Amino acid sequence: METFSYVKAPNVEKALASADGAKFIAGGTTLVDLMKLYVETPKTLVDINLLPLDKIEKLPDGGLRIGAMVRNSDLAWSEEVKKSYPVLSEALLSGASPQLRNMATTGGNLLQRTRCMYFREPSAGTPGGYGCNKRTPGTGCAAVDGFNRMHAVLGTSDKCIATHPSDMCVAMAALEAVIHVEGPKGKRTIAFADFHKLPGETPHIENALEAGELITHVDLPKPVEGAKSTYLKLRDRASYEFALASAAVVARVEGGHIRYIRVAMGGVGTKPWRSREAEAALMGKPANEAAFKAAAQAALAKAKPQKDNAFKVELAKRCLVRSLKTATATA
Repeated sequence: METFSYVKAPNVEKALASADGAKFIAGGTTLVDLMKLYVETPKTLVDINLLPLDKIEKLPDGGLRIGAMVRNSDLAWSEEVKKSYPVLSEALLSGASPQLRNMATTGGNLLQRTRCMYFREPSAGTPGGYGCNKRTPGTGCAAVDGFNRMHAVLGTSDKCIATHPSDMCVAMAALEAVIHVEGPKGKRTIAFADFHKLPGETPHIENALEAGELITHVDLPKPVEGAKSTYLKLRDRASYEFALASAAVVARVEGGHIRYIRVAMGGVGTKPWRSREAEAALMGKPANEAAFKAAAQAALAKAKPQKDNAFKVELAKRCLVRSLKTATATA
């Protein structure tokens, strides 16, 4: 770990004033790990734990506002979240461990970085080390020709095939969350679908935040009346493991037909993967297995598996079909 200075910010204004060239730290469950691995080497850490951004509040329009400092455990066990947004509670409780969820924050979860072993190798992107375009653009992607069982099959490029790791973000993609940020240029909002970036030619640019910007809160829209939701995560072991494939589904069925549908997938994409292809294949269709399988086929039609992860394509299809069955099942 490199030497750094430490500042404790008492409010948002002081945090932003200290942010030039710095990193914000809250729970630190990802950032500190990456500092130990020399992946992150900030000169200054700005501690934002005193910021008044730890509330979960109902909005006048029926939606929900989640402060960036809300801990994952508090969000998962919130009565309002369990009642109105169960897909989010289920996703959070499927991730990490209770100890980590007690520390990790909503804002930090949005900024999780990939668990790619080549990205996390201390020497990656350096002469003699593994190539990693996320670490050092132009050095290549060691995962393409390396061991890539855990890597993405959707949204990849020849520059990067790293998978996005967050469970919470998959649920928020299906819920069409809106992210609020504040920075040197003032306040702005970012649609969830636009927040995380595909690798393309610039895998080192992972999100839409500009220099010095701080996530302040996330808004969820009013729950869709009559909709049900679910989150399913498939992994190598039952706890404290990242997804091989996951699916978040929000659906409303009327008269046996799907009248509202949102689908997002995890474990298979370079970002939390909203599948508009699956949604288009399902909208207005009968809520039956044939429609679910057609949607799963559409969702993975553009998959580009690597030598070690081709199994993810079929696994993701089955994960989505099962999730759709659960979310559309009648009581």
